[in-house]
Amino acid sequence: MVKIRLQRQGAKKAPFYHIVVADSRSPRDGKIIEKIGTYNPMTEPSTIVLDKEKVEKWIKNGAKPTETVKQLIEKAN
Repeated sequence: MVKIRLQRQGAKKAPFYHIVVADSRSPRDGKIIEKIGTYNPMTEPSTIVLDKEKVEKWIKNGAKPTETVKQLIEKAN
């Protein structure tokens, strides 16, 4: 199953996330299919950059977003 989820980047206590499409069996920071955005919770307000066309394409093709990513997609719109 394909999921849209967060991939953690950044330093210790300074997280930065890539919003990626990956196989649900791969590890959190492992192999990805495609990067579709970024999320930076350290800025005020937090920064969300999404390629909305790619998100819609992947959801239409059956990818399931995680709960956190679902909230970020709603917040970005």
